[in-house]
Amino acid sequence: MKIAVMTDSTAYLPSEIKEELNIHMVPLSVVFEDTSYEEEIDITSEEFYQKIKEVKELPTTSQPSIGLITTKLEELAKEYDAVISLHLSSGISGTYQAVASAGNMVEGIDVYPYDSELSCMGLGFYVLEAVKMANENKTPQEILARLDEMKQSMRAYFMVENLSNLHRGGRLNGAQALVGSLLQVKPILHFVDKVIVPFEKIRTTKKALNRIIGMLEEDAANGNELRVSFIHANNKQGAINLRNAFLEKYPSTETSINYFGPVIGTHLGEGALGVVWYQK
Repeated sequence: MKIAVMTDSTAYLPSEIKEELNIHMVPLSVVFEDTSYEEEIDITSEEFYQKIKEVKELPTTSQPSIGLITTKLEELAKEYDAVISLHLSSGISGTYQAVASAGNMVEGIDVYPYDSELSCMGLGFYVLEAVKMANENKTPQEILARLDEMKQSMRAYFMVENLSNLHRGGRLNGAQALVGSLLQVKPILHFVDKVIVPFEKIRTTKKALNRIIGMLEEDAANGNELRVSFIHANNKQGAINLRNAFLEKYPSTETSINYFGPVIGTHLGEGALGVVWYQK
């Protein structure tokens, strides 16, 4: 069985990795006033963060259309028997459901949609594992079972500079946003039941980041072999600093620096930092 692996643009995998590993993608979009940009295609992360400084209104975001997804699946059906299609959390986007619907409309290929229940490099980790297993001629069922196994140890925490973007974009409860802005807290956020919720409210950026690294170090101290990504919203040095602090204690851990691109960056805001990891 020949299996394709597809994801959406919010995995934010580098283009050279997508090309090298033959990872297929459907893009989400950011809309500035009347102009829509497909992220990772029409607009880069750098261009997005520059553009957002020049406009008065926050852009909106939109998922891929079922028509676009259907066309992509029809193309894959010419070459593949099945596709594992991995997507950002269904609690913050309808992309997963759109792929599930499109999969029922396309003949000649078995479509296995997978809800990562998070986004960014957490999603990316699932994608890379699916590619590895597809290249080892594993069945779709074996791949999905491994992804579910990964999900048991997958942890992701992130911190935003302020809660206004999440609040305005409808990704965070209004009362939570109000309390956060009044107290000037730096909430640590995470995904629970597929949606973004506060994990802890901490008063300073430094303490919030130390708390996240502390949780990561707890897992590393237990002897677990981890794979870790440090993620930033146009704040690469901040991510590098976090990684360096962690590697001082656990230098042999596999780590990477990744980014929050336009769609997720719209909701988190510039300066956000996050860490995601799982047991290999």
